[in-house]
Amino acid sequence: MSEAVRAALENSVEGLAENTPKTDAGFLWDFWYPAMRSEEIYGKNLAKAMLLEVPLVLGRTTEGKAFAMRDACPHRGIPLSYGHFDGKNLQCSYHGWEFEACSGQCVEIPSLTSHDKLKVERINAAHYPCEERDGYVWVYMSAPGTRLPERLPAPPELEKFSSKFKIARLECELPSHIDHGIIGLMDPAHGPFVHQSWFWRSKTSIHEKAKQFEPIPNGFRMSPHQPSANSAPYKLLAKMTGETVTTTIDFVLPNIRTEIDRSGKLWFSSRATVTPVRRDLCRIDFVAAWNLPFPVSIFRIFAKIFLRQDQETMIRQSEGLKHNPRLMLIDDADRPAKWYFALKQNLIESRRSGLPMEHPMDGPVTLHWRS
Repeated sequence: MSEAVRAALENSVEGLAENTPKTDAGFLWDFWYPAMRSEEIYGKNLAKAMLLEVPLVLGRTTEGKAFAMRDACPHRGIPLSYGHFDGKNLQCSYHGWEFEACSGQCVEIPSLTSHDKLKVERINAAHYPCEERDGYVWVYMSAPGTRLPERLPAPPELEKFSSKFKIARLECELPSHIDHGIIGLMDPAHGPFVHQSWFWRSKTSIHEKAKQFEPIPNGFRMSPHQPSANSAPYKLLAKMTGETVTTTIDFVLPNIRTEIDRSGKLWFSSRATVTPVRRDLCRIDFVAAWNLPFPVSIFRIFAKIFLRQDQETMIRQSEGLKHNPRLMLIDDADRPAKWYFALKQNLIESRRSGLPMEHPMDGPVTLHWRS
């Protein structure tokens, strides 16, 4: 185990965003990130988004292909989102330079004359690979100044277990760095305090738990297990099928938590992505699919309560983080957070050195905590 990994597994978390140099935002590049809902780009309208502090303009061609470009004309820097899009080419509003939307290649500079020898086709606006999955537009955010790999990995897609299912999507913004958003997302001990409710759990339901974790590529898994007996939804699912409920939870870099619950023929699958917008702002993009006899409208009501509770907690936490307090990670309940920081640091080291990425977990391990 490298010294960097050992350091990441120590109790202090001084490497969080508030303590990193201002020149380093602490983001992980060369991954797919959800920029916005697919329904937000339609017709010839242009939409704006920001990922990893990079301003983007997105749209959809007349053939239905989504595209993403840096929202800045390479000529004078004016945002291209102020321009005109005809369904194929995007024209800058300042000098009329036109760019092919799906490649970023310049196709016309109106000010040029027959005497000019500039080869327009050699000019390109910054362009990012763009794909749609599960009702989201995903953008592959390559590191600044680098070339795209010859073959890109496929964008994440929510796992589904039948041809017919319901699906719901929600989101909320968190006024914090992505690191705080992620360790909050995977934290197993805050439930009885942040998510107290009649339909979930309370402080009086706290009891000791033991869960096995195992390493997976770029992440770790809470091995298939029976979910907490103190959560009403799981009890209801078991009653509906008369069979055991099993839950599997994965966390994978850079920012994805998935959960799969199954009982007999019924299943529920969800993905929560902590999307980095700026170093002081991230967004939870949550999508769930299921074949349970449970209406989307009812699910959205309960899911919104959950997200709002997390959001309010992160808003309160941000008040304290402004003063750059010393933070700590303790015992088994915080071990997943330690793994996250170790995985992140190891990935950065691996990319820098060209050596295989070292995993901070040597094998399966059982963690104990009360919640």
